[in-house]
Amino acid sequence: MRELFDEVAGKSPLDPQEAVRRTTRGPQRKRFYAGAGVAEGKSGFLVTLDGKPIKTPSGHQVMAPARSIAHAIAAEWNAQGDTINPLTMPLTRFANSVVEGVTGKVDAVADDIAKYLGSDLLFYRAGHPEALVAREAAHWDPILFWAADTLGAHFILAEGLVHVRQPDSAVAAARAALPSDAWSIAAMHVVTTLTGSALLALALLRGVLDQDQVWAAAHVDEDWNIEKWGVDEEVAARRAARLVDFRAVAGILKALDQSA
Repeated sequence: MRELFDEVAGKSPLDPQEAVRRTTRGPQRKRFYAGAGVAEGKSGFLVTLDGKPIKTPSGHQVMAPARSIAHAIAAEWNAQGDTINPLTMPLTRFANSVVEGVTGKVDAVADDIAKYLGSDLLFYRAGHPEALVAREAAHWDPILFWAADTLGAHFILAEGLVHVRQPDSAVAAARAALPSDAWSIAAMHVVTTLTGSALLALALLRGVLDQDQVWAAAHVDEDWNIEKWGVDEEVAARRAARLVDFRAVAGILKALDQSA
């Protein structure tokens, strides 16, 4: 079972797209179990296949912090057909990443998220046309005002792509708002990497924006280009794949908030 989980979940990279690349190189494995379920453990909820707990490649049990999360992971396994398709199992891949790559390394993951605060998507604005400038401001300014007013993080905006060094005090204030548990910080990391913005991840965590608003804010420029030039099918396919992982981890953050 451990080998099967390895093939489905990958080698625990924090980047969900790398997990997909790793797990789709070889042939898909045939389904070998009748059903997946959930069992209560000492410090969380186990996901089981025919009564046996799923384990990561290094032999650690996957212990979800909330019953709803464990049931959602089990549902991915139950939804598989004759073969197991990792592309349809974002929560399983995420769970493996948490257990193998984040537990015991929360501070390191938080530091990695904080690096985005030095060059966050929301800081770099278009100079023209005016309609795009206004659209960026409408989506992004409220989050910057919130960060300043609520977190005490005052960031500097720039026009174009020229790097602007952000105040250390602003980065430190925003980093202090990051969660300290492995599942939440891992979800925050995925949201940050998928959107290019640690501030959008914080806004999602704190309920300032819902997941649809965060996704829209992360794609202001891309959506503008689509309106002007049309849809690139390859780009659209990649975006759809990212959205699957984004919705999965957004659901994780919501479930953790509800179970707190």
